[in-house]
Amino acid sequence: MEVYMFVYWLACGASYHVTSDAFSMPVATVCRAVHHVVEEMMTILHRIIHFPKADEMEVVGAGFAHLAGHEAFCFAAGAIDGCHIRIRPPAMPQKKSYLNRKPSVPSVILQGICDNSGKFIDVYIGNTGSVHDALVLRRSPMFKESLYPPAGYFLLGDGGYPCLQNPVAVITPFRQPIAGRVEARFNSHHAKARCIIERTFGMLKTRWRSIFLRALEVRPLFVPKVVAACCILHNLCLSVDDISEVDHPQHEEEGDNPEDCADELSGNNLRARLAAHLSAPTELHAYLQEHDYF
Repeated sequence: MEVYMFVYWLACGASYHVTSDAFSMPVATVCRAVHHVVEEMMTILHRIIHFPKADEMEVVGAGFAHLAGHEAFCFAAGAIDGCHIRIRPPAMPQKKSYLNRKPSVPSVILQGICDNSGKFIDVYIGNTGSVHDALVLRRSPMFKESLYPPAGYFLLGDGGYPCLQNPVAVITPFRQPIAGRVEARFNSHHAKARCIIERTFGMLKTRWRSIFLRALEVRPLFVPKVVAACCILHNLCLSVDDISEVDHPQHEEEGDNPEDCADELSGNNLRARLAAHLSAPTELHAYLQEHDYF
């Protein structure tokens, strides 16, 4: 019964009163049940959302190569992006830190990394909406502890992230204006592979539209757990082929973050070699071995 109430609570936009009326139970009982189920789900989070094992990386890479339409992307291990979750913020002065830039509404950020099938393999939730995507990445345990991707692989990110080689490899598209046809080809293949994270967010929002398409009316400190629970349910749905089809959303990239300019230099060389060897992925493999990626 608690699970039923929790799922209904999500479906109706996280309203305790609506759920209370539907189940003919006191609001306090519904509240306790919801919190209990969420806390139980947090105990299985790392069983449902986890990085691929070493023997699964080849399959993941092949999946991204298929998405990109080119074998050179067989070293992609995931796609990363940030998603703003609208919330009802606390009072001033704390409210100001929750306001994001596009548009200026209160939110928290879900940083998600997905595999080639659209399953979340890592989530980091809770930074306020005013924080830049690149800073969210640097604050995440995955980045601080160099947890993923393994040596020889890289993540695909949009222009809101720096192009990095260490401590984690993140490959971003070439910035505008594009210098030539090689860079244009790279950006095209990169976009085809990276858009899986946009589709993943789209499926998440479509399935729980009452949660993600309007302000989430729970305490800000409880928001990360509710969003994480939705991500767990998303992975469970995909595991049983319950796929929510959505159109590819239009994504507006973050602006440059001046703090990342110096760090980008370490990843630019790998990106340039990857672009230059789109027609010769075996040469790229040799380059990665030569520079201790394997």
